[in-house]
Amino acid sequence: MLHPDRDPSDRSPQAPLPPTIARRSRRLATACASVLAATACGGSELVASGPVTLTLVTHESFTVSDGIFDSFTAETGITVEVVGAGDAGEIVSRAVLSKGQPEGDVLFGIDNTFLQRGLDAEIFLAYESPMLASVPEALQLDPEHRVTPIDYGDVCVNYWIDALPGDPPTTLDDLAEPELASSFVTQNPETSSPGFAFLLATIARYGEDGWENYWQRLADGGVTVEAGWEGAYYGQFVAGGGDKALVTSYASSPVAEVVFADPPVDVAPTGVLTDSCFRQIEFAGILDGTEHAEQAGALIDFLLSEEFQADIPLNMFVVPANAEVELPPEFVEHGVTVENPLTLTPQEIEEHRSAWTERWTDIVLR
Repeated sequence: MLHPDRDPSDRSPQAPLPPTIARRSRRLATACASVLAATACGGSELVASGPVTLTLVTHESFTVSDGIFDSFTAETGITVEVVGAGDAGEIVSRAVLSKGQPEGDVLFGIDNTFLQRGLDAEIFLAYESPMLASVPEALQLDPEHRVTPIDYGDVCVNYWIDALPGDPPTTLDDLAEPELASSFVTQNPETSSPGFAFLLATIARYGEDGWENYWQRLADGGVTVEAGWEGAYYGQFVAGGGDKALVTSYASSPVAEVVFADPPVDVAPTGVLTDSCFRQIEFAGILDGTEHAEQAGALIDFLLSEEFQADIPLNMFVVPANAEVELPPEFVEHGVTVENPLTLTPQEIEEHRSAWTERWTDIVLR
């Protein structure tokens, strides 16, 4: 997932209703064509040439509905085995170390904060999915199509509405005021994906000449730092019984607060500081060295299909990359739209990652 250190309980056990068999067949026609080329599309032909099992390597927070790959297997004869291997950084590092002899066929979960590392190491084969016609160009960060965008989400500061010491913040500058900084808990960017994304948000907002001063203001104001998302959200933040009114989380967290509320609620108790949001895009790519490149391409197509994409929001609480897929009502009613997310290029992130986190540590933790 896009959120490797998020509590696995931040998922919905409910899944969108599956599409009809006819719609499945139409969506998978292109996938089958990429696998079988001149042969007819169907599991029987694939079985005749020998069964194929693809290993999908992903992070441990990858969550989908049971049986989500069954229709893909029925249509293509390809079985999908999912292997979780740590967080986003870990799966990329493992793929780099095993380059040419990969642990699987397709990697899912590399995001734009680690993308350049994977591209520089040349761990992916180029594959341009025909399904990309439904994906906004802003999400397609690699013009060579070595990776394919599957979903995206925004890391943002959240606040518990009834626990704020005053008016809700509207800008990052507001957040650095002492009365809010002292009630703000974030994550260490060296150990946490959302923590690193929030650091990137401040760098994107204030630039090389201003982000260090901003963090000095937060540190002087009494910001609290936790190692990971769970410790911040369910430890220090009001949601878990803590006393902090603000936390680094996600734009989709209000949706989860409603979905998992017990007793049920009609209105989310949390708000989102949209000025603080950094966009994370998750990609999938065919690993160089696979013996099943064509079948892996079909799996990439399926990951962008309506069936799989519609399964994403209430399982992983991120937004489908396929713009033709409708969001579930919970996202429409309680989700927060981020019109102008903060971003940095993958190249900038990879070039400066170590220097930025080391400097952050000097300012905030020493």
